[in-house]
Amino acid sequence: MRDTIFALATAPGRAAVAVIRVSGPAAGSVLRAIAGRLPRPRRATMRRLRAGDGQLIDDALILWMPGPDSYTGEDVAELQVHGGAAVVAGVTRALVAQGLHLAEPGEFTRRAFEAGRLDLAQAEGVADLVDAETDAQARQALAQLGGALGRRYEAWRETLTHALAYVEAAVDFPDEEVPADVATRALPLVASLTHALEAALADARRGERVREGYRIALIGAPNAGKSALFNALLGRDAAIVTPTPGTTRDVIEAPMVLDGYKVILADMAGLRLAGDAIEAEGVRRARAWAEAAALRVWVVDGSACDGASREAADLVQPGDLLALNKADLPKGADRRPLASVDGELQSLEVSATQGDIGALMAALSARVVRDLTGAEFPAVTRVRHELLLMEALGRLSQVDEPALETPELAAEDLRLAARTLERITGRIGAEDVLDVVFGAFCIGK
Repeated sequence: MRDTIFALATAPGRAAVAVIRVSGPAAGSVLRAIAGRLPRPRRATMRRLRAGDGQLIDDALILWMPGPDSYTGEDVAELQVHGGAAVVAGVTRALVAQGLHLAEPGEFTRRAFEAGRLDLAQAEGVADLVDAETDAQARQALAQLGGALGRRYEAWRETLTHALAYVEAAVDFPDEEVPADVATRALPLVASLTHALEAALADARRGERVREGYRIALIGAPNAGKSALFNALLGRDAAIVTPTPGTTRDVIEAPMVLDGYKVILADMAGLRLAGDAIEAEGVRRARAWAEAAALRVWVVDGSACDGASREAADLVQPGDLLALNKADLPKGADRRPLASVDGELQSLEVSATQGDIGALMAALSARVVRDLTGAEFPAVTRVRHELLLMEALGRLSQVDEPALETPELAAEDLRLAARTLERITGRIGAEDVLDVVFGAFCIGK
């Protein structure tokens, strides 16, 4: 028989109310032992909780939710007690004395998954919703929890099933009265699905960026004002600002929210030929972070005439932003370093020290909204999804007209592609994959 587990479902610490959940076959007997008798199912009831020796622990609101109509599919009890540390400790001791053990991270949701209450993508949506810091993250997690991701993968799996049926008809009934071209009827379905998976992979970064944060790098020469602009955009002093070039040696990341989306903004070492090993490592890290960022803001000292800004030019990509800083000072004469890429960038004049950053902030918001807003729910929200889609696409690429001359092999590729899609929603999956997914949850979920 499966063990009965419990966990504090609210944040630890002093609070008005703490919620403790119990799930498993002994939930009912444990609730009777500490609360006297079972309340009516799904009806909140006030009861006095007592330890095994009869000592009063608390006056609590209790809920009894017999399985299978519960979150985990098992018998579940919920205790809403006063949130003091002594009360929570008292309930914990009473539950341990009844033979219960503390749940592992994600164990409640894993039991829900194993009971068929959620698919694996929905379970990941639960974790994402708990971790959500912005409106956009919460919307995406709620849609995934509601089954949006699972429905899309199920539709793709059904398309594969129909394609497989055509190919297997050629394998299983070669001498029967089936059309000679029955196997080739799978090709339009395979082509359609291939296009859908390619589109999903092309859009893969959108869902991941909503979850993890849209990365924006401030790049430029030393003393261009990157750190001052970094602080101005964040609205706080997060980086040290001095007149000495090269003050920033490492990548400094800070989160911010733009139009409901999480953004990771990074200040970094000025890009130039390094004078020592420490600065050289800082420049290397800056370049690596900037190359992987979703957007780069090239910060140029608009008052300078030394041409130092050219060191960052090779990192700039079409569509990046050019921030001509120090707009409160007279304009410099040497704009030659900008000539080769200026036409491909949106150019904005800013003054970080004077707080004149409204135009840049608006441009950043517009870019984040444009890149992360889509007409439909993204088919990829985690790297795990992306890797499995790539694997499925690789299988589909093997199924073409020449391959159908050996329909047994083509059928096997289609079966493997279908199984790969099923691993995303957890219809089938290795135990170690489940351990990774649920191990990232917080205790109590």
